[in-house]
Amino acid sequence: MKSKPKSKPGSESRPRSRLPTLLVIVASAIAGLSFALLMHRQDSPKPTAEANAAPATQADGFEPTVPNMAPAPGPAPEGMVWIPGGEFSMGAADPLGRDANIVGMQATTDSRPIHRVAVDGFWMDATEVTNRQFARFVQATGHVTVAERAPSAKDFPDAPPENLVAGSVVFSPPDHEVPLDSFYRWWSYVRGADWRHPLGPDSNIEGHQDYPVVHIAYEDAEAYARWAGKRLPTEAEWEFAARGGLSGALYPWGNEFLVDGKYMANTHQGHFPNEDTHADAHGGIAPVAQFPANGYGLYDVAGNVWEWTSDWYRPDYYRDLAAAGVARDPHGPDSSHDPDEPGIPKRVHRGGSFLCTEQYCSRYMIGTRGKGEPSSGTNHLGFRLVQDPR
Repeated sequence: MKSKPKSKPGSESRPRSRLPTLLVIVASAIAGLSFALLMHRQDSPKPTAEANAAPATQADGFEPTVPNMAPAPGPAPEGMVWIPGGEFSMGAADPLGRDANIVGMQATTDSRPIHRVAVDGFWMDATEVTNRQFARFVQATGHVTVAERAPSAKDFPDAPPENLVAGSVVFSPPDHEVPLDSFYRWWSYVRGADWRHPLGPDSNIEGHQDYPVVHIAYEDAEAYARWAGKRLPTEAEWEFAARGGLSGALYPWGNEFLVDGKYMANTHQGHFPNEDTHADAHGGIAPVAQFPANGYGLYDVAGNVWEWTSDWYRPDYYRDLAAAGVARDPHGPDSSHDPDEPGIPKRVHRGGSFLCTEQYCSRYMIGTRGKGEPSSGTNHLGFRLVQDPR
């Protein structure tokens, strides 16, 4: 059943776009939709005083992961793997041996300080939810995603009528080099873009049933989770699982980005954003499970598409957790605050995407964080779910 679009908290303070064409409505346009684009920007585009200090090593502040020793409580649900839980060091430091002035490869400051966290065991989807799986959900429930609904004039009275159209945000790279000072240069709001039409109304998902479903807003992911009898992971659960038992590694597979000269995740190669060399054998989004799994059997926890978690986003939340000693099953702060967009609530994203690169967005690094406005989707944002043991 199609549900009424909810009003977006804080959107009344956002500037309204009066651009004449629908194809370039982004972020602050179409009645104040945020669309989570800030996750592809570092906290500061210029080196900060912290960045100019001596570079940290990834081992700084990390202690060994101590997994729970109890075995899995039974056979794995279909498509899921057992994550034992335990105590670990959560967060990220700067890469080993990197120049501290390289902005792209710095761990974001909101991923510090490194702190100890304990989580209970749980089942987790081995891959991101695919188009095939999401189609079954839609067929069974009739769910209409946020991207497929036209915003209403009642919810957004300041928006011009021509802007009240269904659609979503799509990566639209320029054909030439551009300054990396504004994500407006490579993102466009595309009328008719949604999970069935990931690049716009002329695209489709034929032959892409095993690709991650994208253009998924938070409420779409929650609706799927209720139908599947699962839930979205907390940020702490997601990071514990993504680390795969490794302590303080830069990536889910270790400290070297390439292993024996091979790419281990679907990321961006070439000059961002105008050139993708496909050196990892994939241009743009890839089918799930094209790269090796981590130590717990999870695929694509770095690169491919960003993933929703259930936590509200605050850049200072880790300071609160660190002050508590060992945080037990943290579920995130009670409210959201993003200094980049005050008044626009955000949920935490994890894992990076096929657009992440050391030139601009290095958040395929384990422990780093993204953020997104809950009613926003893009063509590099999906999700995976967890299930508590019975």
